[in-house]
Parts: sequence; C-alpha cells; structure tokens
Amino acid sequence: MEPINIVNSVIAPLDRKNVDTDQIISKEFLKRIERTGFGRFLFYHWRFDEQGNEISDFVLNKPEYKNSQILVAQDNFGCGSSREHAPWAILDYGFRVVIAPSFADIFHNNCFKNGILPIKLTETECDEILAKGLKAPYDVEVNLEAQTVTGNDGKVYSFNIDPYYKQMLLNGWDEISLTFQYEDQIRAFEEKRVVY
Repeated sequence: MEPINIVNSVIAPLDRKNVDTDQIISKEFLKRIERTGFGRFLFYHWRFDEQGNEISDFVLNKPEYKNSQILVAQDNFGCGSSREHAPWAILDYGFRVVIAPSFADIFHNNCFKNGILPIKLTETECDEILAKGLKAPYDVEVNLEAQTVTGNDGKVYSFNIDPYYKQMLLNGWDEISLTFQYEDQIRAFEEKRVVY
C-alpha cells in the first residue's frame, strides 16, 4: 500500500445518505479477478445513462471535481454487502480519503486494509463541508499525523483515529507487512517450539 499522510485536494461533495456498496460498485462489474480497474465503474449507474453517456449533473462528471482525492458524503456510507470491491473502486478511481458522519463497519475496516483513510466528522461538520463544496470548489488539506481537515478558508476540523490504523496508513502497511515487523520474534518462537 502507498503511505498516506497529507492529502491536498478539492473535495467531491456527494450529498447522499446510505450510499451502499451496490451503488459504489454494481454487481455486474464484480467479475474481474484483479484488484485494479474498478475505478471506471465507480458509481456507474449514477455517472452514466443507459447508453453509457455521462450524466452531466452528477458530481463526479463535473470538471471541477474530476481529479478529487477526497470524497465527502452523508451518514452510513458503505452500507450493504461486505464486498471489498467497493474500496477497491474508490481507491482505483483516485480517492485516498472518504469523509462522512458514519460508515458501515465492514466497509470502514476494508478502507484501512486497502490504503484509504475514512474520516468520521459530525453530521453538522459534514453538512458544512458539503455546502461549501456544492457552492464552489472547496480545497482542503487532510493531515493524518495531526488528525485535521483544514479548508482553504482556514476552518479546521479535527478527527479521531485508532492508533493502530493510523500507523498502518502512515507507513503504508497492510496486515501482512505489519506481521513482518515481528519476523524475528516469530522465528525465535518457532525455533523454541516443540513439535510432537
């Protein structure tokens, strides 16, 4: 995984609640065996009409948001099925950060395991950021080390994160590379272990 600490980007304001994993990546696109290539199918039925043409008023189709690395949404983001394809699609599209008042637990954990920083802010704070982003492009800096989101208007929002996940993201570790941090201790244990 790529380490993550500071992300500077315009936000992509997705002012919707209960965005489920079927909406994030629809079932017909789950046949791929790689973990890459899912970004082009992110929010597919919201981004494209039945002929495959872009729906111009959908936020990700607007030029000012096309290169955003920070997605901001409403409550209960990532609900629905537990498919890991949802964070794969979000990351492959180019988002490194998702901000919402709440996340479905499995999706939340899958974000950390795939190098995405899910940030929980209050509903009021998310409403404020979304309103700013919908009015005009709103640039923010996410600082994982400091645990802050700072808008280009100077407004600072603070967030909490589990120290375990914070270190994983800062170092670009997945659970396997985290296990390798204890390779010497594992080897020493295995050498002492009695085999019957």
